[in-house]
Amino acid sequence: MLNLPTYDGTLQTFASTREPLVPRAPTRPWTRVAFAAAHVVSDPLAERAPWTDRPAVDWEATLNFRRGLWDQGLGLAEAMDTAQRGMGVDWDTARELIARTMKEAKAHPLKPRVACGAGTDHRTLAELPDLDSIVAAYEHQMDAIEAEGGQLILMATRALPAINAAPADYRRVYDRLIAQAKEPVILHWLGDMFDPALKGYWGHDSIAAASDAVLDLIAAHPGRVDGIKISLLDQAHEEDFRARLPEGVKLYTGDDFNYAALIAGDGKHHSHALLGAFTAIAPAAAQALDALAAGDRAGYDALMEPTVPLSRELFRAPTQFYKAGIAFLSWLNGMQPGFIMPAGFQSTRGITHYAELYRLAANAGLLQNPDLAEARMRHLLAVHGIGA
Repeated sequence: MLNLPTYDGTLQTFASTREPLVPRAPTRPWTRVAFAAAHVVSDPLAERAPWTDRPAVDWEATLNFRRGLWDQGLGLAEAMDTAQRGMGVDWDTARELIARTMKEAKAHPLKPRVACGAGTDHRTLAELPDLDSIVAAYEHQMDAIEAEGGQLILMATRALPAINAAPADYRRVYDRLIAQAKEPVILHWLGDMFDPALKGYWGHDSIAAASDAVLDLIAAHPGRVDGIKISLLDQAHEEDFRARLPEGVKLYTGDDFNYAALIAGDGKHHSHALLGAFTAIAPAAAQALDALAAGDRAGYDALMEPTVPLSRELFRAPTQFYKAGIAFLSWLNGMQPGFIMPAGFQSTRGITHYAELYRLAANAGLLQNPDLAEARMRHLLAVHGIGA
């Protein structure tokens, strides 16, 4: 039993009564593709200057976290924004992460799908003044990922908004990238709530105009686009957009507020998943997808619905700081030795947020070892001067 802070400035006693979900392997092929975007675990013993040096990665804990996702049937979206790309994790670290992950994935008995983020972040914005330099930067990372056997996710780049690229400029860049990829790519539309530097992506301030441009781009490359991940936190937009996609092109939801309904679908269309939230709710998500594949919608809803309040708290504004909550829950569940992050990113959220995540995770059955989670939460409260 803990005394946890609340958003109204009081302490409330909390004790969980929910039995934790037990992670397990899938029992049947799923009807949805599901990628979990995983984070990077920091090495607490490595001597680094957290704000200026390359991150110190605990490679075994980082890879073990991924094995746990794969064991439950989930695919992996590697080296994405959840892994702090451009927010504490540099390209050299991301490239090593991709190489290590792909080696592990090839050896895993379930042969999980792994898609990896290709961007431009090994160059500074000053080094990317025009379209040719931006294309070349993407190509550098694409080559590295394809050499390891990973599927490409063409991540949204800060470089195009930084040069005030026009819609035709986006089209020129993406036409070149899609055409030369060895396998069908996943496009990536990340809203400015996740990264303010991406405001006006695709060269339009209007979401409707941007949607038309992206759909035209996809239609121009039949068979070359596996799908598109959309993270705009707008359920109605996603439902409209996916209904307009060419046959065979997937909508991978990145909507961490509305994923449960979007994945279930409306009877005609449904979304697949490429979500940071799935790393935090993996047992519930995997078992819900198993139920959905069995035609058990009630079972899906019973497992997935309790996770939605947790995910909405994880991704509350300022949304770009959600990664701190992902690492926090990993720590509570014993998947990493300490609650530290590259660039000291754990400091981007306050103790009340972490207390609320603790409550919501417990209520969703996502604290796999309740005694360990309570002990670790008690320590964190004590560091913040709160007697538990």
